[in-house]
Amino acid sequence: MESVQSIKQRFELIGNDVKLNRAIEKAIQVAPTDISVLVTGESGVGKESIPKIIHALSHRKHAKYIAVNCGAIPEGTIDSELFGHEKGAFTGATQTRSGYFEVADGGTIFLDEVGELPLTTQVRLLRVLENGEFLKVGSSQVQKTDVRIVAATNINMFEAIKKEKFREDLYYRLSTVEIHIPPLRERREDIHLLFRKFASDFGQKYKMPTIRLEDDAVHLLLKYHWPGNIRQLRNIAEQISVLEENRTITAATLNSYLPDAAGSNLPAVVGQPKKDGDFSNEREILYKVLFDMKSDLNDLKKLTLELLKDNDTSKVHKENENLIRKIYGSHEEEEDIDLEENVATEVLGLPEPVMEATTPTAAVQPQEDRYHFAEEIQEEETLSLQEKEIELIKKSLERNRGKRKAAAAELGISERTLYRKIKQYDL
Repeated sequence: MESVQSIKQRFELIGNDVKLNRAIEKAIQVAPTDISVLVTGESGVGKESIPKIIHALSHRKHAKYIAVNCGAIPEGTIDSELFGHEKGAFTGATQTRSGYFEVADGGTIFLDEVGELPLTTQVRLLRVLENGEFLKVGSSQVQKTDVRIVAATNINMFEAIKKEKFREDLYYRLSTVEIHIPPLRERREDIHLLFRKFASDFGQKYKMPTIRLEDDAVHLLLKYHWPGNIRQLRNIAEQISVLEENRTITAATLNSYLPDAAGSNLPAVVGQPKKDGDFSNEREILYKVLFDMKSDLNDLKKLTLELLKDNDTSKVHKENENLIRKIYGSHEEEEDIDLEENVATEVLGLPEPVMEATTPTAAVQPQEDRYHFAEEIQEEETLSLQEKEIELIKKSLERNRGKRKAAAAELGISERTLYRKIKQYDL
């Protein structure tokens, strides 16, 4: 079995990080077998090196090695690319074509960005992993293949499974052995080594002196977050090698090539769950406003009904003082004295009491309309609000088809209340 150091030299891998060495060790150990391997890590960390190591150290090393970028193939043609198609299977299929699984029989297929595969293709891939069988597009004849699959992804597979974008059974089939490549920011001691290697390579490529970093530039290089990982570091080294006439690079010069270098190390809250009552969009705010309006309208109906039943405004006012304040707001003390008469007159539409004149010639003085806004509450608006509520419930039920609990949570009401409203509106 080859050593980690010899594998690094053979495949030109730079770095002495413990996590990187462990990933290479796992690749060496798993290579002689035929089990599936899933390589995980952020974009740009160099995941494509692991499948090459596995293939080169396996008994399949003399057979074909095919790398497929699943994210770069359109969804409509990916089945044809992977499994082939028969002549006339679809528009443009003028002849029979062999897919990658047929061509690579006896070898290794590297499926890069496997998390981007459509669900229908995932079903076909699962069948290949289970029994080595596949069907060409447009064919009913089952074909056999003997390939070793190594997959890679930069997404969180458990999140994808939770969102039903990736099959859980396929994930466990692919990840018999999982190899994680650490991001560049976790390999601080390797950053300067990689930069010097890239600078030397580009100096030879473009036939110019190799650039060299001053101490302050090295410090900035190690401090930077490197969201693009090794790919970004290589591009920065190439840009500086080509554009800078002075081959000694200072921190100020390097800083001009680093996007958002000043704010790269600021802390950030990632993946924080949404708290109850934390409205993240306008739709949820609108829901709350509408249901608050509905609640206020129900309170007003309750107050009106009690006035109609008891016909005793002083008693209703005393028992529902808080409710009246909630609906109409706070008023001056002198306005509260005539509250009963105004509520009876303005809300219920009862005849306005006529003040007796103190003298035969005295004129009746019109009362100030303190509750003019109550006249705006009409049956038309009530019906409009009811129609709006029905519309919101219908949309929520359509979005959460078969999931009343989720629909009730989205509307901010209990599942029992939602069921009662469905019966009430005959939805």
